Amino acid sequence: MRFFTFSRFMRQILRKKPANLEWIQKQGLLAVKLAQIFALRPDIIGDEKCQQLQKLYQHAISIPSENLYKTIEEKGPDNFLENFSSIEDKPLAAASIGQVHRAKLKTGEEVVIKFIKSANASTFEKEVTKMKRWLKILLIFSPKLRKVGNPMALLNHVSDYTLRELDLTNEIKGARELNKIKNDVSENFPMKLLRFPKYYEDISNEHILVSEFISGESLEEGIKNKSLSWNQLLELFRIHGAFMFGIGTFHGDLHPGNCFIDNDGKFVFIDNGAICYAPKHVNQTLFNFFEHLSKQEMDEAYDALLDMSEHKIKGKRLEKYRKEMAKIYSGFEDKPVGEQSLTTIMMKTVKTAVKIAKAEFGEEAFPIIRALMYLDGLVIRTHPEVVLIKSMGPYLKEFRTNLKFEN
Repeated sequence: MRFFTFSRFMRQILRKKPANLEWIQKQGLLAVKLAQIFALRPDIIGDEKCQQLQKLYQHAISIPSENLYKTIEEKGPDNFLENFSSIEDKPLAAASIGQVHRAKLKTGEEVVIKFIKSANASTFEKEVTKMKRWLKILLIFSPKLRKVGNPMALLNHVSDYTLRELDLTNEIKGARELNKIKNDVSENFPMKLLRFPKYYEDISNEHILVSEFISGESLEEGIKNKSLSWNQLLELFRIHGAFMFGIGTFHGDLHPGNCFIDNDGKFVFIDNGAICYAPKHVNQTLFNFFEHLSKQEMDEAYDALLDMSEHKIKGKRLEKYRKEMAKIYSGFEDKPVGEQSLTTIMMKTVKTAVKIAKAEFGEEAFPIIRALMYLDGLVIRTHPEVVLIKSMGPYLKEFRTNLKFEN
């Protein structure tokens, strides 16, 4: 992506009228990934624009499909086709990174074949390298950006998880890692409603992945069909929140297209290549912050965020910090997410904590904040009338009790 193209991309994102999604997709994988990030930021671009950009999560109909059989011939495992009784020529889905075809094994099992699009791996790293050069220059002239909405941290995060997604063997490794954690904590914190797809490792490699066909609907489809219940979303928060807050290892890209509810009512996490890790001081600080908010212990919540800073503030600066935070959270405990989203208020919180308390929300904090944005976006689009922080309370208590948090 050239500088002129990037400037045009930003105009597409920030302008009031709808973005040209077809043009964005034609600019390549980096443009799509960055647009998906902006789709989480109603505080910057507004709710309507976010909803439009969220179409890039799952449906990329303007991206030309590629020839599956050519990819199999060039990059597939030996004798790959001999395992199948049928393969659908028309893609089931064509997304920013890969393409998916439905198929049936000779054993009778319904599966999907996913492959990495040829242009992605070769161009993505070059685009990221170029953009890093521009950002380094920009940060020289605007050093405050390094702490508030740090663009380099964002770019590094997008680059890291996307490069991992470009090697499909990481999906198998990621699912195995999360499933092991699930089993390890099952005695104290059972997650009976979570499972992962069955992968066929013997006929998969870094370029082509064979996994089970999930009978059910994605969360994105559930949003459109208005079939997602509030209890289902709370259970998703319980499961995903346990990985984020209690364990610090979690699915780093669990957008509405990457989670299915199967015919048995279980959550199925797909695209498990982008596993993220939050250091204890990050996930525990954010947990303490939300726990105090849920109890309406406001000063304690504000002070909890100070653990993100190496600087201990007191006196007038501490008083000013608490006063600014009180303005942000005025009436928060009683406002539904449709009136005051968690994403919007978190961005204001980060800005205040950085500006006054010199807190550091760097690269290691972004993945967990991003995951919370996904959950917040789900609630806004399905149940805008709920007061989210009150609903979170019992689950935060369960995290502390059953996942053995440090006090």
